[in-house]
Amino acid sequence: IQQVFKQLFYMINAIALNNLLLRKDVCSWSTGMQLRFNISQLEEWLHGKNLQQSGAAQTLEPLIQAAQLLQLKKKTTEDAEAICSLCTSLTTQQIVKILNLYTPVNEFEERVTVAFIRNIQKQLQERNDPPQLLLDFKHMFPVLFPFNPSAITMDSIHLPASLNLDFLNKV
Repeated sequence: IQQVFKQLFYMINAIALNNLLLRKDVCSWSTGMQLRFNISQLEEWLHGKNLQQSGAAQTLEPLIQAAQLLQLKKKTTEDAEAICSLCTSLTTQQIVKILNLYTPVNEFEERVTVAFIRNIQKQLQERNDPPQLLLDFKHMFPVLFPFNPSAITMDSIHLPASLNLDFLNKV
């Protein structure tokens, strides 16, 4: 069950983040607030179902960081440093794309300046990020079956002759 929810939450993360990276109309402060609220509801649900050890919440980390990126101030060098230290699960390309798509929803907000984005790129240039922008929502985690040793010893097993397993010998 834990593995199923980890896979499901990864798919939620990938699809939501990919939509965020492709749609200018959702890259705003208010969307960041809505995303963070919805993610906290998912985390609370996991906790309520005792699934916090499943790894499902960790698969949401890129989406959490993208939501926080939308909510942070984006003006000064200190803001750029805060963004670089916070967004460790996002690639440089994803951070820059979100900043380029950021759309103010009211007159109190301003667009992200080109100088600010260049500052971010300069600070993150030593990262060795994968070149892809979008997450692969078809990624599948391996299924792990727990090993439960049997209480039956090999000495006590009798193989019927009708199985034609003559090549097996007791040692």
